[in-house]
Amino acid sequence: MEHYKTFKDFYPYYLSEHDNKYTKLTHFIGTSIGIFFLIQFFLSFNFLFILYALLSGYGFAWVGHFFIEKNKPATFKYPFYSFIGDYKMYFEILQGKHKIF
Repeated sequence: MEHYKTFKDFYPYYLSEHDNKYTKLTHFIGTSIGIFFLIQFFLSFNFLFILYALLSGYGFAWVGHFFIEKNKPATFKYPFYSFIGDYKMYFEILQGKHKIF
């Protein structure tokens, strides 16, 4: 098993685990909903919104991995780098660097 010492080294692996555009789409949807719940948390300081953010973000992403990409989420091996990778990929999708439609 490869052990990544830097996020820069990890990110190409992360992208390779998201080859299918529909996997990227499930991540994008889940992250968008997660961001919505994070905003709700900062507006209300209701900690349930943190739980909702995590459930929506990871829930959509894992559906993409298990049912579309048919692989295990990188989160299981690299939780911190995967979390960063998800947001990096999210903003790259917004910039048009990854096609999801």
